[in-house]
Amino acid sequence: MQRGALAFNPRMTLSAVLLAGGESHRMGVEKATIIFQGVPLWQRQISLLRELQPQEIFISARSESPWRPADTELALDETPSRGPLSGLTRVLERMQASHLVVLAVDMPFMKSMHLRLLCSLAGESCGVLPMIGERAEPLAAVYPREARKDFSAALLGNQFSLQPLCRNLARAGKLRVFQISEEEKEFYRSLNEPNDLTIGGFGLVRNSLPEFR
Repeated sequence: MQRGALAFNPRMTLSAVLLAGGESHRMGVEKATIIFQGVPLWQRQISLLRELQPQEIFISARSESPWRPADTELALDETPSRGPLSGLTRVLERMQASHLVVLAVDMPFMKSMHLRLLCSLAGESCGVLPMIGERAEPLAAVYPREARKDFSAALLGNQFSLQPLCRNLARAGKLRVFQISEEEKEFYRSLNEPNDLTIGGFGLVRNSLPEFR
């Protein structure tokens, strides 16, 4: 399928998850509350996911947040948290749809059209793993429900990185590798430390946020 083809597989149903469970040690403030183009990151990213019209949206986090919209489902990491592996395992175990589209809260340059492209490339029992060169981008990807056993097994082991797990899923045919073009690399840029906020004049918000419930 060519880039730009947006027809979803008719057998495919979609759940979505916003990954917002990072500890933000380097940033020094909860990433979800960073103001990007006039709105908090959590609001922007949820809006992107809503454009895909998933049947449910999860918020993956370590604890409840005052900003979480009431029509989303909270998926708390079990302790001890193993980062995104814990969050994705939890959601894959609870989701009702055939596929899960994943988006990290700190990827504000992602576009809904690109997420739709990833979803359109998914097949029956097979998701989509974006790759930039040799590195996988597992925090903006599509996973099939069948991957939950692999995630659960990884959580019981001693290797919690998503990189080897996703490569194994690709070898098993549960993920389709999709090479990202030079123009698309910008979509995957994340905000990790305060210096990243100087690009484009972004700012931080530390006070209370509007109620979205």
